Amino acid sequence: MTSDPLGNEAAPEASLSPTPHKRRKRYSGKNPRRFEDKYKELNPDKYPDAVAKVLAAGKTPAGQHVPIMVNEVLECLKPQAGERVVDCTLGYGGHTRALWQSVQPGGHVLSLDADPLELERTTARLRATGLGEESWTPMRCNFAGLLKALSDQGWNEGADVIFADLGLSSMQIDNPERGFTFKHDGPLDMRLNPQRGKPAADLLADLSVEKLARLLEENADEPRAQLLAQHLHDRVREAPITRTKALAETLRQALPRGLSTDDADATVRRVFQAIRIAVNEEFTVLDSLLRTLPGALKPGARVAILTFHSGEDRRVKKAFQEGLHTGVYSQVAREVIRASSEEQRQNPRSSPAKLRWAFRTMGTD
Repeated sequence: MTSDPLGNEAAPEASLSPTPHKRRKRYSGKNPRRFEDKYKELNPDKYPDAVAKVLAAGKTPAGQHVPIMVNEVLECLKPQAGERVVDCTLGYGGHTRALWQSVQPGGHVLSLDADPLELERTTARLRATGLGEESWTPMRCNFAGLLKALSDQGWNEGADVIFADLGLSSMQIDNPERGFTFKHDGPLDMRLNPQRGKPAADLLADLSVEKLARLLEENADEPRAQLLAQHLHDRVREAPITRTKALAETLRQALPRGLSTDDADATVRRVFQAIRIAVNEEFTVLDSLLRTLPGALKPGARVAILTFHSGEDRRVKKAFQEGLHTGVYSQVAREVIRASSEEQRQNPRSSPAKLRWAFRTMGTD
């Protein structure tokens, strides 16, 4: 080592050598094929321009989720400073953050999510943006357990505001390892909580033709339910279907010749939806939430629910109307609220969304 005129030791000469050049990651073929390699949006801090480009094209960046109808949700729920709020479906945290901002200072948001993978990621991200423990509590919980979650939080008298977004998060849809979509090949899983229940591949292997056809009709209003159920059943008897691409291709083989690609894709999406609902018992969980709501709301409190297909919307509409008839609710939405044409253009995943709200009657038990 050498010393400078002030007597400080200089760094070893070896450290002065330039940093070795890091080779660009190589892929087999011309372009990356793995999900985690293909999309720069998965690293938004490193590639902010890529994220902006995707958003400008009216698409959702891979691994992210654009919250739907945020302004409309806030207008319906009217959250006020100091209030207690429950977001039953944390997801990427967009609605939670908006609700949290609306009830500051002094308010508190309790956010539930059954997905342990996304719950951990979203918690870390929102903590880093200022949502501290004194005003925000994330909790791993299926929203069917709403009353227990409130009790664990010490909110035995209920919440001022409750919100639920029943849509699947874009992070779950985009990640092929979760098995929710046929856009990329992946294991046929579809579980919101990968640590519980049976994956979709096992469900398909266990169902009879009759049960599968009923599942497709009830969960997705599929007009070719019987035809598709019989074809799937016969195919599974030959060999298990364990991959998303294999399921999509099997379904296309059963469809009439001459059917357009768009119509075929729509059928495949409906079947994936129906199976996902069954795997996660989503209608059972929703029915439980709707029964629980009156006891979870303070007198005069507000609730709003975003649904994404007819089976969900029918249940919410019926529960709110029955509550209005019996005096549980003082007001309910007469018509569904939909995303604006501009939002649908910017975020196509908002197109099927339907928002309904209800106000708890004042002075009831």
